[in-house]
This record gives sequence, structure tokens and C-alpha cells, in this order.
Amino acid sequence: MKVCKFGGSSLANATQLNKVIDIVLADPSRRIVVVSAPGKRYSGDTKVTDLLIELASTAQKGENTDRQFGAVVERYAEIAQELKLGDEIVREIEHDLMERLAEVASLAPAEFMDLMKASGEDNNAKLVARAFEARGKRARYASPRETGLVLKGEFGDATLDPASYATLSRAFSNFDGIVVYPGFFGYTKEGKVATFPRGGSDITGSILAAAVCADVYENFTDVDSVYPVDPRIVPEVKDGIATMTYREMRELAYAGFGVFNDDAVIPAVRARIPINIRNTNHPSEPGTMIQQSRRVVPGTVVGIAAADGFCNIVVEKYLMNRAIGFGRKLLQILEEEGISYDHMPSGVDLQCVVVKGLYLTKEKERTVLQRIKRELDPDYVVIEHDLTILMVVGEGMCYTAGMFAKACLALASAGINISMVNQGSSEVSFMIAIRSKDRDTAVRALYKAFFG
Repeated sequence: MKVCKFGGSSLANATQLNKVIDIVLADPSRRIVVVSAPGKRYSGDTKVTDLLIELASTAQKGENTDRQFGAVVERYAEIAQELKLGDEIVREIEHDLMERLAEVASLAPAEFMDLMKASGEDNNAKLVARAFEARGKRARYASPRETGLVLKGEFGDATLDPASYATLSRAFSNFDGIVVYPGFFGYTKEGKVATFPRGGSDITGSILAAAVCADVYENFTDVDSVYPVDPRIVPEVKDGIATMTYREMRELAYAGFGVFNDDAVIPAVRARIPINIRNTNHPSEPGTMIQQSRRVVPGTVVGIAAADGFCNIVVEKYLMNRAIGFGRKLLQILEEEGISYDHMPSGVDLQCVVVKGLYLTKEKERTVLQRIKRELDPDYVVIEHDLTILMVVGEGMCYTAGMFAKACLALASAGINISMVNQGSSEVSFMIAIRSKDRDTAVRALYKAFFG
């Protein structure tokens, strides 16, 4: 069995939806289809999810929602009309939206927003199931409530209740034909709709793949494969990555590879289920397979990624290495201020902590600096801004000497100064911090060095 997930761009209009149906019907093992809400039909268009957010916000303000309501319904009606699905499904979607809007006064703002956002995937799943039936195929819509996908935590940032795996497994064992399942949301134990954070439909697909022990989790998007470098920075890159490991995927996704949110695939990774990134528009392309292990060629790099928006907290104190608990106290300050850290390179009398800049508002930065000066009494402390993290990733790096030197030489030849470096003991990757203004030049230099 395969679980396949289709993103918003794959379901934006009737033409795209027909492609999805063709892909699913081409392989009988594609039994569970997870769908997002319709995405952009063209550049400058608006996603249905964004339309729903606008609709919900307008309703919460007590303003007239006719325009926003009509825009949402029209998107589904356009698809239904082109596929000749009849008016019933459109009336069903319209009625569902009206019922949800009626809850505006009885729900907290976050609860109501989740209820409205989730309707994008929920109603699209109903429409897609109807489209399969119109093609003469046995298909059914399955609800997260019906199958037992229970979430916990905050609305808009919910996580799965682990007990759901057993419930989902039992629920899907009784299904036959094609099951169309809405992504992005589930239900709390109290019966309220709650949504995952960004990449929510990817999360749903990954959860279902783990629950039913799928052979493959296919994630269909709008790219042929995962590329070893961002094509927007290096347009000449042509060949995608055929196979990569979970570890490589995690390192690259952390540093900005935008195929999907790395956290979204955790359930599939833990269940050791291969993940296949495919293109809805080019279904014959094999895409990129992400799995537990792969054949490794020594001295090779699988990808280079760059992520902006980092800061470096630099703390210097003479004889720091003799100050027992110094590092713990520094991290405790960050913990108490609600700041997680990404890297922590150090020297004899120097401790650096790399954090994402979004955590450091001006007020938070001032508080952190004051606490470090007061509680740690350093000789010097400063926060460096506008850093880019470069990640060079590949399972084959650890078998060959000089890989890091090769990267440093490439950056030096391009006139780029290195602010900081860090390499994990696994040697699957190394991190280099540079000034953000040098990002594109650095990525191109590293690509030329490792891919020629």
C-alpha cells in the first residue's frame, strides 16, 4: 500500500485534479490519498486557505462576509463545474461553511480560526472523492473524526496524540477502494477542530503512512525532485537527487530546503517508511527517494543549503574553562527567556550560541544581554546579527579527508569571510556561518567546488 499526498498546487483547478486522479489510478497500490486545500492557479492568485483566513477574520470583526464567503465557494464551484460533478457537492460545501461561520460567537478566536481553516482541506477531500466517483472508481471521503485522528496542544500548532496510531490502523483496515483524506487538521478529545502548524497536510500524510505501515509515502508537489542546491541561486543545476537518507534530508531541510517542513515527516521517518518526492505535472519522473540508508560514494556531497536570519551570542571570559557550570548557566538564561539554540561552538575562553533571529526581539535581546552581564560577569558579550548558515551535507563526506578544507578554499577564493564553523561528530554535515550579504556568492562557490 502507498499513501500519497497532494499539495495545493496539485489541486488548484480541474486540470490539476484530473492529473491527480490519473496518477492515483495508474497504480492500484495508491489506496490512501491525502489532499490539501486548492492552491494558487496562477502567479498572483490566492490560496483557498488564505481566503478562509480572511473570511474568518472578517466574521470575527462582526463585518459582512458575503464577498469572502462567495470567493471561497466560487473556487470549489469552478472545479466542480469543469468536472461536471453537479451542484449538490457545491451546495454541501456552501452549507458546511455557513454552519462553521455560525460558530463565531461561541468559540474562542483561535478555535474559530482553526475551524474555518480546516474547511479548506475537509471540503476539498469531499470534492475529490466525488471526482473519483465521476470517473467510475470506488472512492470515499474519510473524516479525521471518524477515523480517530486526535490532536492535543495549542490550536493552530497542535500535535498528534500517540494513541491515534492504533485507532487509525484499525479504522483503515476496514476500508476498501480509494480513501480520500483531508490533511492539516484533526479533533481534540473534546471534539473541537484543531490544525497542525505549517506543512500540516504533509504531517497528516506522514501520520497515515506510519499508522497503516505503508510501503511508501509519496509526496506529490510541483518539482521533479529535490535538487542539491536552490535552483533560484544556481539556475544551471539540472540533475536532482535520486536517493538520500533521512539524516541528509533533516540537515538540508533545517537549512532552508523548501520541499516540505522537515518536522512534517517525523512519523514516517520513525516508522522507517521511505518517502518519495514526486511531481504531479511530470508523474513519469522517479523523483527523490528518502530512506534509512543508501549506497554511499566516498567524498561526495548530496546537497548544499543556506538559511538566513540567524544571530550569534558571543560571550568571552578569561579562564572560562575553569568556571564550572558556565555553559549550563548561559543556556539556562536562554531557556528561561523562551529561546532555543541551534549551534554552540566554543573556545577556551569563548562561548558562542547561535539562535534564530526571530526569537530575539529588541526587548528580548536587551533582557538577555542584561542577564548575561549580571549573572555571568563576562569580560565581553555581544550579539552578531544578519548571519546565514551554510550546510554542506552528505553521508560520503566522512570517508574522505579534506572535505571541510575544500569548502573553506572555495569560500576564500570567492572573497568570503567565515564567521564561525561547526561540525557534528557524525560528519554527515558541517555548518559555516557567514554574513547574509554573501549568501548567494557562497552557495555558488560551494556548488562549483563540490559539483563542478
